Amino acid sequence: MAVDRDYVLRSAAALLTRKSTATMDEVARAAGISRATLHRQFAGRDALVRALEALGIEECEAALDATRLDEGTAQEALRRLVKELERVAGLLAFLYTENQLFEGEGQNEGWARLDARMAALFRRGQEDGEFRIDLSPAWLTEALYGLMASGAWAVTEGRVAAKDFHYMIVELLLGGALRRE
Repeated sequence: MAVDRDYVLRSAAALLTRKSTATMDEVARAAGISRATLHRQFAGRDALVRALEALGIEECEAALDATRLDEGTAQEALRRLVKELERVAGLLAFLYTENQLFEGEGQNEGWARLDARMAALFRRGQEDGEFRIDLSPAWLTEALYGLMASGAWAVTEGRVAAKDFHYMIVELLLGGALRRE
């Protein structure tokens, strides 16, 4: 029987976003396969995490494409971006804490592509007078990642309602990023 790799990855992502310390046995059970089958797909946790990273980058790039970052004001584009990223926020939260992804020469270039696109949105907002200029686009990008991860964790833990995710992220980020008169 052929194993659906995408299904296994999405099952792993769903589990690891709820329980980042899950073992490979738990990941296999969540995907409905044996540990041996999981290991044939992914040699170990590092290989699984790297595959999840690739999935996360792919999903984020798709969200950025769907957002139409150049349309409307930067604030409107940011609101659309948070809405598009909301469905992958849990995976982003998991990846955000995986330090091995951001160390050394093996860092995936996809993160740089994502960062550049998001920073360009914040830069446009600064140039158009919407966003504060004393906070760098790189910092605003990191703040967005951090808020997305924190929001995903808070929803997963039941501390905030899922319906409030978009509002909380956008309002806190824009409330701190808007240029003051």
